[in-house]
Parts: sequence; structure tokens; C-alpha cells
Amino acid sequence: MLRNPLQLRLEKCENWQHISFMAALVERMVPNYALFCAQTEFADPQAFRNILDAVWESQTVKTAKIDFERQLEKLEPLIPVADDDAIYLTYPAIDACIALSQLLHALLDRDEILPITLKVSQQSVLSVAQLEEAQTGETVTDDNQKAFEAVCEEWDAQWAIFRVLKSAESRDVEMLKGIRQELREAGVSNLGLRAE
Repeated sequence: MLRNPLQLRLEKCENWQHISFMAALVERMVPNYALFCAQTEFADPQAFRNILDAVWESQTVKTAKIDFERQLEKLEPLIPVADDDAIYLTYPAIDACIALSQLLHALLDRDEILPITLKVSQQSVLSVAQLEEAQTGETVTDDNQKAFEAVCEEWDAQWAIFRVLKSAESRDVEMLKGIRQELREAGVSNLGLRAE
């Protein structure tokens, strides 16, 4: 596990901050999934987007009634399977699905929100670390992670999201919409990939 002081700070967050933090991290993984779908015609990436949009809606629309069990069911057929012929993008696409699945589980079991938030944070960083390892042949560890610029950039991105969420006294719907919009418009994934 790659460690960062962010993990300790997340312990002091409220549930809505955890959910929004995870939603933001999954938002940054959407281009990975979309690119995988574009290259393989595996699924419609809009279906993945719709599930994530339902999560955002649950955080920004007071009257929203979302069946998260149903959203999990919808996600199931969208998860790729890694086999011997799998292209590289299969793995970041699986990571995106795992992160979204974890987020939905957190919404179903509020007692597990903190451990799940830490898992989603770690999932995003590990995706970056695995790409670095594939490109450099070097193993990313807790001790040497600062030598890998992309890993540092991922932690920086997570810190930036955390700081915005932590600065709010209470759930600020406009702020959450702003985070979502900014990440969508940037269109760049945690791996530095841009959806077509």
C-alpha cells in the first residue's frame, strides 16, 4: 500500500465529504473506461457515466431517491474481464468499475464509508503506479514513490479535491456541482489519458 498523510486527514471528514471525494476520484477514471470502450466496443461508456451521475445526483439534489442496489446491478455487465488477450486499457477500466462499485457499496453501508474511501483513494493511486511500473520497469513502493512524477501528481490531485471539500462548513451543492463540472471539462484521467 502506498501511504500519504491524506489518508489520516480523510478520517476527520463527514460522510458527504467521503462520498463526494470518491465520486470525484471515479470522475477522474471515466476517460480510462471510455477509451477502453472506444477501442474494444465492449460496452457503452454512457451507461457507466449514468451510474456515476446518479451518485452525484444523490449528493446535489435533496429530493433524489436513488436505488443504489439497482445501480450496482446495472454496473455488473459493464465490468470488463481481463484475459490473456486483454489490452492494457482493460485494467484501468476494471479499476474504474471497482472504484464505482466500492462507492455504491459505501452508499448502501454508511458504516463502511471510511475504509471504502481509503480503498478508492488507493485504487486510483495504484492504477497510476502500475502504469509507471509498466513504463519504467521499476517497482513503485512507499519509500520511492516520490521519485515518480505521475504518482506525485495523483496524490496532488487527491489533495486538491480534499481541500475543496474540507473547506466547506456543510454540504455545498454548488461547490459539488463545480467540482464535478471542472473534472468533466478537464476530461483527463488519473493516468493522464484524455477521452476522445
